[in-house]
Amino acid sequence: MTKDKKLAFTGERFTPECVREIWYEHYHRYAFAKRLIAGKTILDAACGEGYGSQILAENAKQVTGLDIDSETVNHARSRYKKNNLKFVQGSCAELPFEDASFDVIISFETLEHLEQQQEMLAEFSRVLNKDGILIISTPDKKHYSDATGFENEFHVKELYREEFRQLLNSHWQHQLWYSQAMAFSSIMEKIGGKKSIFATDILDKGKLETDKKMLTSMYYIVIATKQQITLPQLPDLHLFADKQQSVYKHYNETIRDYISVAEKYVALNDKHQKWLSTPILGKIIKFLERGK
Repeated sequence: MTKDKKLAFTGERFTPECVREIWYEHYHRYAFAKRLIAGKTILDAACGEGYGSQILAENAKQVTGLDIDSETVNHARSRYKKNNLKFVQGSCAELPFEDASFDVIISFETLEHLEQQQEMLAEFSRVLNKDGILIISTPDKKHYSDATGFENEFHVKELYREEFRQLLNSHWQHQLWYSQAMAFSSIMEKIGGKKSIFATDILDKGKLETDKKMLTSMYYIVIATKQQITLPQLPDLHLFADKQQSVYKHYNETIRDYISVAEKYVALNDKHQKWLSTPILGKIIKFLERGK
C-alpha cells in the first residue's frame, strides 16, 4: 500500500484517514468478516476506498472489490496491490459476474444507499454459489435516524429491522444476526491470557447484570446462507480494540480543545459582565440615552 495516495473524505464513503468513531465501526466489520473467509473467493460489494478489500485479501484466496464510481476504483487499484486482489467498476444492482462466481459476498453499509434493494439482493443471490455466505450490514432506522434526528444525505432508503429481515428472507433461509454500536468501555485483560473468553458486566441502577442485551442496535450485521452450513465458531460478543488508540486519542485531544475554549469563554464573559456593571459605564449609557 502506498500511504501518500488518499481519497478525500466526503461523508459518502469511509476513508482510513477519517479519524472519528466510524473508523472503529468500519474496521470492526472487516475484522469480524475475516473469521469467515479463509481460502475463499470474495466479492467486496461497494468496496469504496479499497481498505476493506485489502484486509480481506490477507486471508482469502481471491478478493474482488466492486464499486460504481470510476475514480474510487482507480484509487483503490493504485493504492492497494496484492496478487489475489483486484478492483472492478460496476453496480450492485447489476453485477458484471457469472452465476455462482463467489464463495462469500461482503456488503457493508451499501443497502441504504440504493433504491434498488430487491435487485441488489437478487444479484447477490445469483452470483453466490449454492453454499455461499452473505455478510451484510445496514443501519437500524429506528436508532440511527428516528431516535437521533440525524439525516444522512447519502442514504436513499434506510430500513427498520423487520424490513431488513423481510428482504433477506426472500433469498436466505438461515440467518445469524449481530447488533453493532459504539460504546465507551473499560477493558480488563488478563496478562498472559489466551483471550479465549470475553466476560462483560454492566452496572444498572447499582446492580451488576451479566445476562442483559448489551447494545442499542445502531447497525445490524447478518450472516446469511441459503442452506444450513457449518460456520467457524463465533463469539456472542465480538470486541474490536484499536491497540494504538488512535481514535480515542483524537477524541481526547478534541474534547480538551473544546474544554479549553469553553473555559476561556467563561473567563472572558465574567470579565465582560464585571466591566458592564462598573459605575462609569452606567454614566456613559445614561449620557448616550439622553442624546437619542
